[in-house]
Amino acid sequence: MAPTIQYELSQPPTDAVSAVKFAPSSPTRLLVSSWDKHAYLYDISSEEDGGKLIEKYEHRAPVLDVCFGADDNEAFTAGMDWQVKRINLETGEQTVLSTHGAPVKSVVYSKEHSLLVSASWDSTLHFHTLNTPQAEPTTITLPAKPHSLSITESKLVVAMAARLVYIYELTSILQTTSQSNGATELTPWQQRESSLKFMTRAVACMPNSDGYASSSIEGRVAVEWFDPSADSQARKYAFKCHRQPDPDNEGADVVYPVNALAFHPGFGTFASGGGDGVVALWDANAKRRTRQYQKYPQSVAALCFSCDGKYLAIGVCPGFENGQEDYSGEGVTKVYIRELGETEAKGKAPK
Repeated sequence: MAPTIQYELSQPPTDAVSAVKFAPSSPTRLLVSSWDKHAYLYDISSEEDGGKLIEKYEHRAPVLDVCFGADDNEAFTAGMDWQVKRINLETGEQTVLSTHGAPVKSVVYSKEHSLLVSASWDSTLHFHTLNTPQAEPTTITLPAKPHSLSITESKLVVAMAARLVYIYELTSILQTTSQSNGATELTPWQQRESSLKFMTRAVACMPNSDGYASSSIEGRVAVEWFDPSADSQARKYAFKCHRQPDPDNEGADVVYPVNALAFHPGFGTFASGGGDGVVALWDANAKRRTRQYQKYPQSVAALCFSCDGKYLAIGVCPGFENGQEDYSGEGVTKVYIRELGETEAKGKAPK
């Protein structure tokens, strides 16, 4: 088997990475959003050159999230300027789709329903039905501040403060948006309390729409299934990870936040990235860690697998774990591209 290749992108952002997202059809097209007020578009096919920066798109404030739209030339961003924007990646044209009442933390797109969802720290969701562009976005008020969004073909998962998790069915969202004009009420399909005791940092849905994983600031990951039956709910579990031995305290661990989660599109295994600079691969069904990579020089902030599962993008930058007063990601922010071996992300049989 050929050795795994890993390389750094040669022109990374100049400040912290907030998200890395691969294109829906092209496995070598990558978007990166950053606190340096830009979204970056790369072609990662040439490892000799450290990939190629195709274009960068300036914003008025830090960009907190980015995703592709209906095709590889459409993107959406969420930012500290409170705006949700559409970007034509070919022409560079930016269009404001909506403005929240506070910074916009997350943005996700459903290709199946032409639906864009944005989540803001003003505790609202905006639903944008993009096949009726003249329609105003529908606003839903949440009970707490949203920390992370993840979407499948049929479900939307919203992880919030106070350990709240709301699960919506996209068909009922579309029904509501078609009948509403502006703000409306929408009861989630399920309301849950996270099985993790501390603040949720990330949530990621399984590619087969069976469930999701969530992570916390306290070095733990939980795996849950959507099916509300008692049997299915009995399968949920949580485990400790991203902990390093404390050099000053024998027998104790230093616990790091788990900042990023990403599912492999083919094998259904998932990667976690932590403040300890470590990326690990997990088999959710077998409840096993299948692989742990060498430590990266800084905290792992963002992860994404390419659409064909061949590449893993890893955004690395200083975290806030060490309490530094003067934060700067300049010169130490890196984006690594790992080309995976054929079975590298494959699950293992249960012990």
